[in-house]
Amino acid sequence: MGIEVTGILGLIWLLIVIWAIVRTAQSPATPVVKVVWILILLFLPLLGLIAWLLLGPK
Repeated sequence: MGIEVTGILGLIWLLIVIWAIVRTAQSPATPVVKVVWILILLFLPLLGLIAWLLLGPK
């Protein structure tokens, strides 16, 4: 059962990170800021998502 739960939670987490990347790409921020946020979200998914939620482009 652990594998199924982990798989579902991993899929949900992946969808949340993809949503954050799309929202960042659509934001009115400068291209450099967008690229930096997207790289943070890709390389540091947990910390990047928390930082994005608190400090990211609105």
